Amino acid sequence: MGVSTLSEAQFRRACSRFATGVAVAAVVDESGTPHGLTINSFTSVSLDPPLVLICISYHTPLLQRFLHASHFGLSFLKADQWEISDRFAMRVDDRFDGISWQLGQFGVPLLSESLAAMECATRQILDGGDHTILMAEVMAAETGAGDPLLFFDSSYQNVAR
Repeated sequence: MGVSTLSEAQFRRACSRFATGVAVAAVVDESGTPHGLTINSFTSVSLDPPLVLICISYHTPLLQRFLHASHFGLSFLKADQWEISDRFAMRVDDRFDGISWQLGQFGVPLLSESLAAMECATRQILDGGDHTILMAEVMAAETGAGDPLLFFDSSYQNVAR
């Protein structure tokens, strides 16, 4: 195999040309406090069993919360929820303050009025370069209505209809 000559900037630029949805992944700690972060690295993996994966950077302070939790929640954001995406992307402790949310049936935080929500049980943790890959079984899911919040070319976008 050859050695890659791809720069980090080239890789980022190429990846930015792939449109993704935006979600908030969330867990609760031992005291019941919710913690969450914005992700766009979500992939459905399998229908039977229903598996998904998310990727979290090793540099993210919340990674340990996800590694110690047996379950996590995913809330897919609507086009008008970009402020929630921004808030959960910031490194602050009070991300849930003033945000409408509830605990799902598996005890994970789910944002209210999201486009869809999933409750996931972590099944496998894998190394993925500078990220941790969490593969999980979807234990429950619900859907809402609306258009998705999209991320493309390093900015939020709307669905063109």
